[in-house]
Amino acid sequence: MYLDGKLYMGLSDEGRVCLDLRMANRHGLIAGASGTGKTITMKVMAESFSDAGVPVFLCDVKGDVSGLCAPGAQSEGMEKRIDKFGIREQFSYRAYPVCFWDVYGKAGHPVRATVSDMGPELLARILDLTPVQEGVLHIVFRIADDAGLELIDLKDLRAMLNHVSDHRTEYTRYGNIAAQSVGAILRALLPLEDQGGEQFFGEPALDLRDWMRTDLSGHGMINLLDCVELARNPKLYATFLLWMMSELYETLPELGDPEKPKLVFFFDEAHLLFDGAPRALVQKIEQVVRLIRSKGVGIYFVTQSPADVPDSVLAQLSNRVQHALRCYTPAEQKAVRTAAASMRPNPAFKAEELIGTLGVGHALVSFLDGEGVPCMVQNTAIICPQSLMAQAPEDLRAAARAYDGMEKYDTAVDNLSAYEALEEQKNADAERAALEAERAALEKERAALEKEKAAAEEKARKQAERAQAAKDRQAERRKAKIESQLISAGGQVLRRGLLSTLLKGLK
Repeated sequence: MYLDGKLYMGLSDEGRVCLDLRMANRHGLIAGASGTGKTITMKVMAESFSDAGVPVFLCDVKGDVSGLCAPGAQSEGMEKRIDKFGIREQFSYRAYPVCFWDVYGKAGHPVRATVSDMGPELLARILDLTPVQEGVLHIVFRIADDAGLELIDLKDLRAMLNHVSDHRTEYTRYGNIAAQSVGAILRALLPLEDQGGEQFFGEPALDLRDWMRTDLSGHGMINLLDCVELARNPKLYATFLLWMMSELYETLPELGDPEKPKLVFFFDEAHLLFDGAPRALVQKIEQVVRLIRSKGVGIYFVTQSPADVPDSVLAQLSNRVQHALRCYTPAEQKAVRTAAASMRPNPAFKAEELIGTLGVGHALVSFLDGEGVPCMVQNTAIICPQSLMAQAPEDLRAAARAYDGMEKYDTAVDNLSAYEALEEQKNADAERAALEAERAALEKERAALEKEKAAAEEKARKQAERAQAAKDRQAERRKAKIESQLISAGGQVLRRGLLSTLLKGLK
């Protein structure tokens, strides 16, 4: 509930416990064991921010936050709580402006981003690539940029990786590209694809400015991401959350210390973001959390234990709401001591002893005051939300989705990008190769015909030579025969002449 420039969160023995709106972008933590009231606290804060005109983003991991779009149900217990907190005049059962989103496009408008928006550095950290593999990924992105090829979805990235691997000798000016590194990146993409990466990467890409809206009455829009299915795919969940934080940091201008945040995020089941996360990824989250405050963005992690959040990130969370923690094991007892030590002590009680005995809806709360100084921890009863404390009926969800103005995201588009361009180039290369092969075949056929013609001409020439030689031999034989006949005839004449002369001499 938003009262006098502050978020009224609950009542302690010392009076109302409020969060100064100017300190809301110092980030925060809502922790506590399952069933202790974390979700109600998150809803109360979301409602208060909306009342203050601050847009909100919520991760609905269990599917029980959708009741924000429906008015709360009156009951005897609720009426008693309203009187207990002294908010009878300000309280009303009401619905809040909610825009439903879903990475898979089932329970809300699809949320998409392009591979180019993700960038090689962030993608490498999500995929847990080695420095060498990350370097190759940077080269692939650079080649795509230089060639004017857009990387929109995962098939674009796969096509680009395969293209660079096949033509790596042509890109040596960018650096060494090992086929093994490309293969490792392609394998690393498989878990992301299996978890729904093909739905997340695409167009139209989400414009985060569409989350920074207010309704006609000035209430901040509550953007509710359905994470029931997404939370079962931790790699894609972490990919989405980290992209969102990084995108906000890259696009929003510096604001310093605004009177109120431009946007507030609540990441439920925050341990999913950090479980098994490589050190480089945690460092990136820490960097974004530390720097995004000056952009006017507040981030609140919601989880069971403060130990679920790395110390480097936990140190950036100044506003704390600690619900009950169970302390049966040594590890749980250590977590209780850590949680108590992270808040400014109150001499009225020992926080370490109280954490294990808090009832449902009660929490130890320590917010920053107007000067940025942590207040002493207060044993606080959290006020009741004004919206429905259950899942919203499906017809209300459908109505909210139909009239929120975000239908432009409902239909996916597959614009010309790297995959199509490379396929077109591949087809052109194949067609050119086919033409070259056809030309080569024609040249071969022509050469064969030329050879055959030459052979035929050579055969005809030889046949003509043989025929001519035969004629010449025949002529020679005739000539020789004639000469022989002439010689024979001459001999006869000579003999006759000699005989005639001899006879004359005898006479």
